[in-house]
Amino acid sequence: MKGYIEERAMEIARYIIDNNSTVRQAAKHFGISKSTVHKDVSDRIQQVNPALAAEVRKVLDVNKSERHIRGGLATKEKYMHQHEIGI
Repeated sequence: MKGYIEERAMEIARYIIDNNSTVRQAAKHFGISKSTVHKDVSDRIQQVNPALAAEVRKVLDVNKSERHIRGGLATKEKYMHQHEIGI
C-alpha cells in the first residue's frame, strides 16, 4: 500500500475517533467519497494499525446502532419545516 493512503487512513480514523463523527461527516470533511472512507477505516487501517482500527470500529458501531434515530429526527425536521412554510 502506498504511504499516502496509509497516512490518509490514519488521519481519517483519528478524525472519526476525536470528533465521534460518522463516515458521511468524515467524507465531507476530507472531500472524499463515503466508500473511500469506509474502505480506509475498515480494511486499510487494520493492516496499518490494528489498535486504532479497534477504536474506530467502536465509534462506527455506536453510529450504526443510532442511525435509525438520526434518520427519524431528520424526517421529523423535514416535515416540521414543510408545515411551517405551508407546503
